[in-house]
Amino acid sequence: MATPHPLVGRYGPLKRRRLTILLAGGVLGAATLVGAGLASGLLGGSPAPEDAPAVILAHGLGRTPASMAVLANRLEEAGFRVVRFGYPSRSEPIETLVDRLRGEVERCCGNDPRRVHFVTHSMGGVLVRSYLSERPEPHEGRVVMLSPPNQGSEIVDAFADSELLRSFLGPAGSRLGTTPDGIASQLPPVRFSLGIITGSRSMNPIGSWLIPGPDDGSVGIDRANVEGSSSFLVLPATHTFIMNRRDVAEEVVHFLRHGRFRQDRA
Repeated sequence: MATPHPLVGRYGPLKRRRLTILLAGGVLGAATLVGAGLASGLLGGSPAPEDAPAVILAHGLGRTPASMAVLANRLEEAGFRVVRFGYPSRSEPIETLVDRLRGEVERCCGNDPRRVHFVTHSMGGVLVRSYLSERPEPHEGRVVMLSPPNQGSEIVDAFADSELLRSFLGPAGSRLGTTPDGIASQLPPVRFSLGIITGSRSMNPIGSWLIPGPDDGSVGIDRANVEGSSSFLVLPATHTFIMNRRDVAEEVVHFLRHGRFRQDRA
């Protein structure tokens, strides 16, 4: 069992439980707000032609495809065929979620799965990395990850011994720590075209208190990157709402088309 974060370890069990409730409640509240605010009317739009480049969207922990609706519409407006992948992020282990993603790829893009693009938020990035690491052939599509815990998150480390937080995170989310037994430590370097956008602003003071250095409220900036990525961009965004920013959507579109962000130096 992991050792609690030093800042958490100084408190007694009652105060630690209160911190856990505040942290879990804040994350769950933000996810609920995103889902409720976007579920109405934003999952529609004119579908792109069947021969348009396909992009699979993978949402984050505790979310639904509704949380990616604004980004999905902007990608469709840019001419992509968007597939909104939904999965039970808090109830199944990462291996089962990878199987679900594999099935989604086969349904939408079975004729040419190597060319499909992925755009992910938070834990969705780890899920796509896990899926692509199992494929023997090179992946020709491009991947953009938004605020991914590619090297884990200290928040998971801090409350590793909390039954309440483990119950909230589920079997997959509980493996998003920075320790050697975490999924992030076990995945190999990426072997595909990857751009990463992460944020430098926080709506989660407890989370930021636990993370050393600048962060987006859930993931430290340094923890978002991964060996093998081709572009890494930091914007003044929060973990919860990074996918709704217009400048983020524009950077995503540019990377999917050109393999680099607009703000990359020539």
